[in-house]
Amino acid sequence: MQKTVSAINVEKFNLYYNSKHLLSDVYLSIYENQITAIIGSPHSGKSAFLKSLNRLIELEANIKIEGTIEFFGQNIYGRRINLSRLRRQVSSIFQTPNIFPVSTYENVAYGIKLTGWYPKSELDHIVEFAIKRAGLWDDVRHRLYKSALDLPILLQQQLCIARALAVKPKVLLMDEPCGSLGAAASVKIEEIIQSLRGQMTIVIATQDTQFASRISDFTAFFSSDEKGTSQMLEFGTTVQIFTKPINSRTSDYVCGRHK
Repeated sequence: MQKTVSAINVEKFNLYYNSKHLLSDVYLSIYENQITAIIGSPHSGKSAFLKSLNRLIELEANIKIEGTIEFFGQNIYGRRINLSRLRRQVSSIFQTPNIFPVSTYENVAYGIKLTGWYPKSELDHIVEFAIKRAGLWDDVRHRLYKSALDLPILLQQQLCIARALAVKPKVLLMDEPCGSLGAAASVKIEEIIQSLRGQMTIVIATQDTQFASRISDFTAFFSSDEKGTSQMLEFGTTVQIFTKPINSRTSDYVCGRHK
């Protein structure tokens, strides 16, 4: 049996915003090269937790952090952490595509260029490979140097995935990656995620329990109390969470009995 290694280890993590307690005492191991789903209702802290995993949460004002989040043993909130490097290694995909107002090629090349100078031929190869991994090549190969803003929303989301893949992240964080898409487009994103299985660690925040049950290896259930403070109530293999949950609130959520 293959040994499971933690890519990210979260211990007693607490998050406060304007003195409001958003996340309380989260303990979680996110395993290397596995797909972990973070499920829960809106306002259950899923997005805030995802942003905490590469410190994007600090772009918000009046944030206070307690506890530790380790990325392969290194505390990401330590003073010596290189934030740019961390965010390349732990890349984010959001619900709404965040396309830059430049060409498709330059969107994908953006993060690569930040790491240093590359010969044009090598840069071309990296860009093409990333676009192909995102299942986008046939759609954009003849318009690489045209504005990416003209692409339909599905292709924009695929382009965001290609841009993230171009810098070879170890972890890909996906916050409701199908949330702005229709059913057919969501199938395409799911196919891309499946194609990346085992090649990197993927963490997906989603309200869609059916999607989570199909796509993930492990699942964590987040829920908030009447004060708006969220906790991780249960974590386990996806099979266990969806067939034999321990917590009654987990059972209610995965069976569709939540409000």
